[in-house]
Amino acid sequence: MFKKITAFITAVISAAVLTACGGSDGTKDKVKIAYLPITHSLALLEEAEQLEQEQGVKVELVKFGSWTELMDALNTNQVDGASVLIELAMKSKQEGIGIKAVALGHHDGNVIVVNNNISSAADLKGRTFAIPHRQSSHHILLNDALATAGLTIDDVNVTELAPTEMPSALASGQIDGYCVAEPFGAMGVSLGAGKVLMNSEELWQDSICCGLVLTDKFINDRAADAKSFVESYKKAGNSLDKDEAMKVAKKYLSQTDDVLDISLRWISYNDLEITEDTYNTLAEKVKKYGLSDEPPAYSDFVKNDY
Repeated sequence: MFKKITAFITAVISAAVLTACGGSDGTKDKVKIAYLPITHSLALLEEAEQLEQEQGVKVELVKFGSWTELMDALNTNQVDGASVLIELAMKSKQEGIGIKAVALGHHDGNVIVVNNNISSAADLKGRTFAIPHRQSSHHILLNDALATAGLTIDDVNVTELAPTEMPSALASGQIDGYCVAEPFGAMGVSLGAGKVLMNSEELWQDSICCGLVLTDKFINDRAADAKSFVESYKKAGNSLDKDEAMKVAKKYLSQTDDVLDISLRWISYNDLEITEDTYNTLAEKVKKYGLSDEPPAYSDFVKNDY
């Protein structure tokens, strides 16, 4: 289970991370972007080097170990933006935080992993299933998977678990399945602890999971840098074929080649614009499955003019 961290402790941790990364030096041409070390962030990691080489704008990558810490840094303007679960950003926007979603993080790249004795969604009834956060597309995908068998979320025991703990929890029998950002699904498969029951495109075509989010402060105060950053980010995504993605993943993620190879079969990074149709489908699912009664409107939350 994720441990709840007080706002004070979280702020101290975030400030310490930023200071260690040189985030307090006030260098104007730096863009500070928060991320978690997952394959869903690879377009950002690819861009970090490209933007400085091509335009002289340095992307300072600020790594966090949990979504709680990352969101605290984003919500308090300690970073200029983040690669983040889109539902977490939607919730912050709904609560009055000044942020905008400017691009997708990736396409597809999520799977329902279950133990080897489960053969259908119907077998999930009464089982324990892990997700990283209730405000996540993984929560939505679990609901979608259950719906294929006429089940609802009330038919399973849902637990929030740190992504790094999920493969071992499945192997030990603590949980019966999970859905999470990659490469942790691939880890469970690589270990032989489980198998893929369904992938995201089977359940939800053009699903949205992680997004690139910028603060209103950064967008307004440094409009030219924001534009250059987003344009470069989308360009980096288009250049990430599997071979290039593998190179970036090996540099930034502490995973075996086998895990990365499996994970990168499920994901792509081209054409990262957030369209109104795909966002509205997400908003409908957010309401349908009880993540939020009033998700932000596309026009209020998504900036798509870069």
